[in-house]
Amino acid sequence: MDKRWRDIGVLVAALFAVNVVARLITEFGFDGDDTAADRVSLTMFAVIGLILAVVAFRWGRRRPLADWAADMALVVPVAMVLTVLVGPLLVGHNPFAGGAGTFFAQIWLYLLATGAGVLVGYLVLTALGRDYRSQQLKRYAEVKAAKPRRVVRR
Repeated sequence: MDKRWRDIGVLVAALFAVNVVARLITEFGFDGDDTAADRVSLTMFAVIGLILAVVAFRWGRRRPLADWAADMALVVPVAMVLTVLVGPLLVGHNPFAGGAGTFFAQIWLYLLATGAGVLVGYLVLTALGRDYRSQQLKRYAEVKAAKPRRVVRR
């Protein structure tokens, strides 16, 4: 159980670290250039989606969908709250400075990137037949095929 919570904490920290790095690059590298800042933000969302795709692929091999999906349902909102509320404070900005539209756009983009990442990772895993359920069914078929058929006498 400790390893499970450690994995969740590390994933939240990694997602938040990607956001912090993107904010620092935007703040110190492209101060005042909105198009570059938009590109950095989109790259950040792509990296977050890629991280979650890899994590969904790895966790989906080892654990049932319900187990790791519950962990993802905890990781994504916690990382999103840190990203949207704490991230701007680290570079000296107010989280609500851009107005409600910008604030909610960040939330929707974050949910879109994380949802797409998890979905792509799990769909690739399922398409390859490497997910936990497929492996269970494969083992079941092998066990059933290995037993000789019982002869029934009448």
